[in-house]
Amino acid sequence: MSAEKTLAIVLRTIEFSETSLVVTLFTEDFGKISALAKGARRAKGPFDGALDLLSICRVVFLPKSSGSLDLLTEAKLERRLRVATRNLTALNAAYYIAEMLREMTDEHDAHPELFSLAHDSLIYLDTLQPTENQEVARCVMRFELVALRLLGHLPALGHCAGCGREIRPARRVSFGFVTGGTLCQQCRQGKRQVASVSAAAIEAMTKLAAEGDLPENYVLSRAIAGELRGLINRYICNLLGHQPRTQKLLT
Repeated sequence: MSAEKTLAIVLRTIEFSETSLVVTLFTEDFGKISALAKGARRAKGPFDGALDLLSICRVVFLPKSSGSLDLLTEAKLERRLRVATRNLTALNAAYYIAEMLREMTDEHDAHPELFSLAHDSLIYLDTLQPTENQEVARCVMRFELVALRLLGHLPALGHCAGCGREIRPARRVSFGFVTGGTLCQQCRQGKRQVASVSAAAIEAMTKLAAEGDLPENYVLSRAIAGELRGLINRYICNLLGHQPRTQKLLT
């Protein structure tokens, strides 16, 4: 096969030999790929430090047959995130985004919009200062909910996940983690793993998941942000069947 070129985010690196790495990349044009980078661990190797975790780089790779590692032949660094030097909260958020991309996507399944979302989210996190933890929380929840929408896993928020009936605004709404979103009173009966959620939290989730940019002055209160964090954590754990390792680092 001919070589392919694309922009990529480094999601994970694993030592393969004394000189090589197996890298997991999320690419703009080909989705997630796993590739062997021969010589990547050499001091003066062919990748020149471009394969650090969370780096954004332009890569060239040779696709292999199903079940085999692709072969990475070139990687040129576009941007190395500096967030680790000044903001631990934002760094943990970036690690979480990388884990979500690994966990929620399939090999060679292209999602250009998801790549753009992840790319922009990581660069935004890289600009934040230690005093801006609320912005970190908003960025992560925006990423999670838009990613869920793009991948077809967004929970029902304006209608019943059971019968499809429109749910009118109320102070509290039932949310089913197994059924996949808000539930009317009739469908809520007998269901397991259901939480009572404030209408304000459902409204915030709807805004965060919507297409287009958020208003610059959009602010999540601490109370709503805390409620959403618990709700989204539990929903994603149920969706994946386990808790992401980096999820517990989020604030």
